[in-house]
Amino acid sequence: MTQPAQNRMTAFDTLRALAERPGGRAITPLFASDPNRAARFTAAFGDLTLDFSKSSIDDTALDALFALAAAAGLETFRQRLFAGEQVNETERRAAMHMALRAPADSGLKAIMPRGTENAAAMAGAERDKMRAFVEAVHAGTIRGATGQTFTDVLTIGIGGSDLGPKVATEALTIGSADVKMNAHFLSNVDGHAFAEIQKGLDPARTLVLVASKTFTTLETSMNAAAARAWIVGALGETAVAAHFAALSTNLKAVAAFGMHQDRVFAFQDWVGGRYSLWSPVGLVIPLAAGWDKFQQMLDGAWAMDCHFRDAPLRQNLPVLLGLAGIWNTNALGCATQCILAYDDRLRRLPAHLQQLEMESNGKHVTLAGERTGWDTCPILFGEPGTNAQHSFMQLVHQGTRPVPVDFILAANAGHDRPDAHRALAANAFAQAEALMRGKSETEIRAEMTKAGASQADIDAIAPHRVAVGERPSNTILFDRLDAFSVGRLIALYEHKVAVQGCLWGIDSFDQWGVELGKQLANGILPQLQPSAERPGAQTYGHDSSTTALIHRFKTLRGEA
Repeated sequence: MTQPAQNRMTAFDTLRALAERPGGRAITPLFASDPNRAARFTAAFGDLTLDFSKSSIDDTALDALFALAAAAGLETFRQRLFAGEQVNETERRAAMHMALRAPADSGLKAIMPRGTENAAAMAGAERDKMRAFVEAVHAGTIRGATGQTFTDVLTIGIGGSDLGPKVATEALTIGSADVKMNAHFLSNVDGHAFAEIQKGLDPARTLVLVASKTFTTLETSMNAAAARAWIVGALGETAVAAHFAALSTNLKAVAAFGMHQDRVFAFQDWVGGRYSLWSPVGLVIPLAAGWDKFQQMLDGAWAMDCHFRDAPLRQNLPVLLGLAGIWNTNALGCATQCILAYDDRLRRLPAHLQQLEMESNGKHVTLAGERTGWDTCPILFGEPGTNAQHSFMQLVHQGTRPVPVDFILAANAGHDRPDAHRALAANAFAQAEALMRGKSETEIRAEMTKAGASQADIDAIAPHRVAVGERPSNTILFDRLDAFSVGRLIALYEHKVAVQGCLWGIDSFDQWGVELGKQLANGILPQLQPSAERPGAQTYGHDSSTTALIHRFKTLRGEA
């Protein structure tokens, strides 16, 4: 084991030992012994506050977490990240998505194998091109093949080319009276998805964006071909150039598709897919919500970038959020993480964070290529509150394994039902308090006795109502959900991911596990064609189960 890995292992052992102290997993005694705990374990950046006091992290544990950060070289990593160094070590790339929202003259650079690039200036130039296109579409200067203005925009992409733009677009348009265009998203290659989208679209008034850096992603390519056939069938071959734009770097493939070069918007290798919503991949966002809101979203993200870059570690929100997650994962042994956004406009946030965190930090080897020896990313899931309270929160309260929760809430709603928002907030605060406090059998028996229940009913029912409590949560509270706060919130989680990746000693910016499935699918697809011979284990080299499934699939289709 290398020395950095040994240093981490020692630090993780210390954290586990602290959690195993008598009462080391308890939360309520910490509040009982410290009237100022909530204030001391809350950090703020403007109106954005992070309350991580409802955890079993005490002063000793917090010091140990910062000792881990020191052992992992978090300060140096943060400097290297913003210096544009190749922190994506397996792909020899910088991770300079911050340049996408930085001012063009900020000087952010990306050090790449081909040389050092002025990332902020490059991003700014492409942003100017995006803005000109968006404003021309909104003004009606750019129209469809029949001369009609565009009313709808369909984005075709998958993964980072879908989830990030979708969560941002919904956050900025749901409930808004100022929606510029109706946004639609097509990611699943399942034919039912496009069939459903087509029902509400007029091809003459639909602009189609194809988001794929290489323009070769299987699902995106097939869906783009289907959309092309739909446009051509309704408007003719010459309509392709008027109705399509590409978010890609493969100019040759884009031209072969039939798009003009001035409808191609590029982004660089230092932009990872799950960090690309700020780039031309997110072109749907200003088309739907307007350029001003898109710029405000970029400004919010850049504000968080500057906070993460400049704030001391002990007052740094991404660092503290990351450390709270490290405690839950590596000290308490929690294998899951729940995201509950109490705002329906953020209903796709858990899905975006699933990719952001699990694709970034779902790794089992260190940067040195060694097995980590410690757990990395937990499994993320979530739903909007209060819907979740009537589904999986039963398990979170009474299941056998603790599930840490992030509660996300704005103090001021964007609608005219203040009573509804107070009820929403009451539920969010109550859920966090209930997870921590729980309810003992003694309390339940007293409550049932006071209500006049019989002793037999009390004995039979009381154990089933017990909630053990002492379950950790964070609460992220801010003024209101607007474009600025949306950008700031997503960037908060982006940097949390980077912090945790540094502490785990892994590469947060590659995704080799995704590639394996793609490679195998590309090999299997030709074998599913009607003209392919009957598959045999020796013919195609699959295991017997995969071979049999291919044959059974073709048999059910009458193609074996």
